[in-house]
Amino acid sequence: MSEYHAPLRDMQFVLNELEHLNQVSTLPGCEEIGADLAAAILDEADKYASGVLSPLNISGDLQGARWSDGAVSTPTGWKHAYAQFVASGWNALSCTPEFGGQGLPRLISALVEEMWNGANVAFGLCPMLTRGAIEAIELRGSDYLKETYLPKMVSGEWTGSMNLTEPQAGSDLAAVRSRAEPQGDGSYRVYGQKIFITYGEHDLTDNIVHLVLARVPGAPDGVKGISLFVVPKFLVNPDGCLGARNDVRCVSIEHKLGIHASPTAVLAFGDKEGAHGWLVGEENRGLEYMFIMMNAARFSVGIEGIGIAERAYQRALAYARDRVQGSELGAKSRNKVAIIRHPDVRRMLLSMKSRTEAMRALACAVATAMDIAQRHTDDSQRQHSQAFVDLMIPVVKGWSTESAIDIASLGVQIHGGMGFIEETGAAQHLRDARITTIYEGTTGIQAADLIGRKIARDQGQAARHVMAQMRTVEDSLLRRNDASLAPIARALGQGIKALEQAISYIVAHYDTQVHQVSAGSVPFLELFGLVAGGWQLARAALVAQQQLGAGNTEVAFYQAKLQTARFYAEHLLVRAEGLAQTLTQGGGAVLAMDDEHF
Repeated sequence: MSEYHAPLRDMQFVLNELEHLNQVSTLPGCEEIGADLAAAILDEADKYASGVLSPLNISGDLQGARWSDGAVSTPTGWKHAYAQFVASGWNALSCTPEFGGQGLPRLISALVEEMWNGANVAFGLCPMLTRGAIEAIELRGSDYLKETYLPKMVSGEWTGSMNLTEPQAGSDLAAVRSRAEPQGDGSYRVYGQKIFITYGEHDLTDNIVHLVLARVPGAPDGVKGISLFVVPKFLVNPDGCLGARNDVRCVSIEHKLGIHASPTAVLAFGDKEGAHGWLVGEENRGLEYMFIMMNAARFSVGIEGIGIAERAYQRALAYARDRVQGSELGAKSRNKVAIIRHPDVRRMLLSMKSRTEAMRALACAVATAMDIAQRHTDDSQRQHSQAFVDLMIPVVKGWSTESAIDIASLGVQIHGGMGFIEETGAAQHLRDARITTIYEGTTGIQAADLIGRKIARDQGQAARHVMAQMRTVEDSLLRRNDASLAPIARALGQGIKALEQAISYIVAHYDTQVHQVSAGSVPFLELFGLVAGGWQLARAALVAQQQLGAGNTEVAFYQAKLQTARFYAEHLLVRAEGLAQTLTQGGGAVLAMDDEHF
């Protein structure tokens, strides 16, 4: 079985030829980030991903994380791999230099993050959660919290975790019951139980910094009464050294369908004297602060989907090239051929390839906007970019992860019966991908956020601005008057029209028919992702056609770009009209049936 290798040429295409790096390199603090430096970073990340993380993927899945008397052991090789990760500075890649980070743009770190997930998603979850905790403390924490925790979290010497969910609450954070009692010295004692805590306990680092949602005495009911606390596994002495063990205990870890090497912990806070905790920001604003972590995590989970999709495609492609079975349709010879010659296998491979490239390009467009929103000197530019980020995060999270499941499933299908056998590795990608549509908010939650907070609330203004950019690309395709671009232009135009109709329907009916509109929210999210992906592949096709016309020597690469965009247009983007009709006409069918008739 081959190891993962990052799709470096496609990553460089997205960075340089779709001009994301050009936009970022003009921002304050990014002036030195040119194509050569970006390529060097991606090359080194690929060496670590393919040489260290990928060989541990299957063995980690087989061995899994293990719990014993409150302690969790990660699989063989995990500790050494994490030590290399920290020593190489990967954890600090895009963190602020103030606390030891390298300050690189999110655009670069997003592609590096894809590599970790493509090589070994169970490993990549640990630094992903740490990054979210860092952002929350950095933006809302006191000077004491920043100085005490951030340097070692940024370096990776300590990790972080998010503690939201409780047994009775699930995704309903209004039902959180954990409590935090003030001690009069600025600290609190935290009591309660949290479930589904990724890397809530492990043996990779000496300390784990838990960010915990809890209620203070007298807090309002519901989400308005939630506060956020830093609760470390070990207390930190004034000199920065670790002190006594805090009253936090790992009760168990979950037995899961996938990501076996990633420990998913049940944590008990305050079984004895109460766990020492420190408030982040102000009381009763915890959910607001947690969404800093949540939005970062949602984007990163979308990146997980892209990484898994890429790895599933690589494995399926290698198998299709090597597996000899059947003769070629229409050929006079009865010689057996590799299954890549069979039309339906080619269709499946192109579906995997085209969607993965579309997702990658879209995620990089969002990462670029994140960098502009954070760094640009013009306030209006920052606000405009942030609006795009806010709109697209549920799309990147929801569409990329739902697509990853389907792409991984196609990978199993291409393997045939061997895909259902664990030894080939194809099944692991499907098992690992399955959680991505659930955690950090299910696809239904992403879709509800998209239609309610992101479309209806601003009357579709942000979405229509994106569609205007899509129309510009469609116009460019038509102006080229090139036969290779015509089917792409036609499908993109039809997709944009379907998206416009769907957005107009949401804006017109959300306030008065919220149940009916919401019944089509997930199909709408798929529609948005599908058209946004087509927009990005159309941009790629324009570049490819121009390069081929200019006589670029990478003929095969640019021809593949054109052919991939055409396949996406003719096999995937054409579904847009049906998805729009599901939203605008299908709500009644969802709501009509009586509960007892199900």
